[in-house]
Amino acid sequence: MAPAGRLTSLDAFRGFTIAAMVLVNNPGDWSSLYPQLAHAKWHGWTFTDLIFPFFLFIGGVSMALSLGRLAAAGADKPQLLAKLARRAALIFLIGFLLNLIPNFNFDTVRIPGVLQRIALCTLLAAPIVVYFSWRAQLVWIAGLYAFYSVLMLAVPVPGIGAGVLEPGQDFGAYLDRMLLDGHMWVQSRTWDPEGMLSTLPAVASQLLGVLVGRWLLARQPRTDQTVWMLLGGLLLVWLGLIFDSILMPINKSLWTPSYSLLAAGWATVLFAAFYWLLDVNPHAAVRAAAARWTKPFVIYGMNALFIFAFSGLVAKMFGFIKFAQADGTTVSLGKSLYAPIRALPIAPVNTSLLYALLFNAGMFALAWCMWRKKWFVKV
Repeated sequence: MAPAGRLTSLDAFRGFTIAAMVLVNNPGDWSSLYPQLAHAKWHGWTFTDLIFPFFLFIGGVSMALSLGRLAAAGADKPQLLAKLARRAALIFLIGFLLNLIPNFNFDTVRIPGVLQRIALCTLLAAPIVVYFSWRAQLVWIAGLYAFYSVLMLAVPVPGIGAGVLEPGQDFGAYLDRMLLDGHMWVQSRTWDPEGMLSTLPAVASQLLGVLVGRWLLARQPRTDQTVWMLLGGLLLVWLGLIFDSILMPINKSLWTPSYSLLAAGWATVLFAAFYWLLDVNPHAAVRAAAARWTKPFVIYGMNALFIFAFSGLVAKMFGFIKFAQADGTTVSLGKSLYAPIRALPIAPVNTSLLYALLFNAGMFALAWCMWRKKWFVKV
């Protein structure tokens, strides 16, 4: 029946996602990547493009489970919203501080970011989750997609026109330049992949996770829950592909409705697989075997936010700390660590991947130590 306590499958899925994010964020050489370990250049998608929406989906599932239990215990709704607002503010602050490091230049610091978007989605989704039924939440999801699509396709950008979805030319980029000029992604400066307008369909991504969480709280046999999650996930993938052809292309940087649906669909399918293996499967031996090989993911998932923030900080320090060379040039700590790996007699994409795997292993060692000592960083 409905789950009680922590779901091992949710921790494992969260850990899988953070391990994947650490992997794709820390290659040895950004110019030597397997295609699936890099973002799509613009339209289209890769495995890497699914990782961020997986986090929002997981956040939605967790929100539904935690709020469901608190509501059943008679918790005060305004107090719940205040608690979630404080959590969102702290997550936003952590992301903003990571952007400040190492230069601490408030004049040019990037304001958006991954953690900032997670914070905004939590803040905006919270009242919808607390005060509205699942049917009303479906309406909210459709409304967010529709409102975003109208603005992107029908509102003209000065000097460009309406419905142009090329980098820096869409309405969302125009809005970001008006509101965040000088504080956007340094690699583009004219648009930001975590911009203001695309946060709306990202909220819908989180609400789709909320609906899955509500389904887990329903009084239904767990096997039925798993089957319907698989079917629902495949339906969302299909809708994403349909929207890709008739509305807007699948695009992570724009967070188009087609991308949001596709990513939520794959998240639902993958989570259903974890759920079946770790929490539902009637064969105890199979569950025990699955628990053993997914244990590293569970350990990662118990401190996911800390590992994400800390790995980003370490990566920045690897680039910021430099050593003088005999010829008068400098080399970063990261390049120094990568040099012996790069010299191995294997293809550049494999040395780049090996560095990322070793970096990931270091982060897992930290997560394992924290888990052994029962140090769990909560926000």
